[in-house]
Amino acid sequence: MLTKRIIPCLDVKEGRTVKGIHFENLTDVGDPVTLGQHYAREGADELVYLDISATQQGRNTFTQLVERIADGINIPFTVGGGIASLADASRLLDAGADKVSINSAAVARPELIEEIAQRYGSQFVVVAIDAKQRPDGEWYITTHGGTRFTDRELFAWAHEAQERGAGEILLTSMNHDGTRSGYPIPLFARLTADLRIPVIASGGAGCADHIVEVLTAGGADAALAASIFHYGETTVAEVKRQLAACGVSVRV
Repeated sequence: MLTKRIIPCLDVKEGRTVKGIHFENLTDVGDPVTLGQHYAREGADELVYLDISATQQGRNTFTQLVERIADGINIPFTVGGGIASLADASRLLDAGADKVSINSAAVARPELIEEIAQRYGSQFVVVAIDAKQRPDGEWYITTHGGTRFTDRELFAWAHEAQERGAGEILLTSMNHDGTRSGYPIPLFARLTADLRIPVIASGGAGCADHIVEVLTAGGADAALAASIFHYGETTVAEVKRQLAACGVSVRV
């Protein structure tokens, strides 16, 4: 039985961890390395750091931060945000990141997935997908925080990303993101059955039960969450206790 993973996500701006809703009303909540070490002690399997800096100086600060994270944290971590080229990915992987997450740039130019995978290996490439269900019930890829539909159908795009060399898919349902009402379980069940690479569930977690549900009934290989951990509503350890009680294999 494969071990399920719990992955806290930290947004970083100008080298500091911030909290907010849709990147607005941001509050500084501390040093990313210190917070990452806290989650590692709690039992997090991996971490995701998203660079939401808007300036080139902020990007440079993030690269320096990745070096600090690599030195200070003993669990794998993925970095994403603004990665638009092989050079961007190389800069962060060479600084010590274990994986990079690409999203809009891959939609705009799918060859980027192949370029990173051929250079570093598929295990280094996470393709993040922001999907939204249309009124007709079909799921399509969106950009710009779920505000703009593309002509790419979710399942076709996920399959293409897999074939181009993605090692994992990180799927967020924009219909559920921020609602704290749980994940769309049928969507994840279908996607995980459709792909041979791991699927990470993101967006919609309001409690530990939601994470348990998407990792069991939804078939996801990992769950990524932010606010429920950042605000202390549950802990990584508590989620893992619930998973173990349901007979799910987790790393303790």
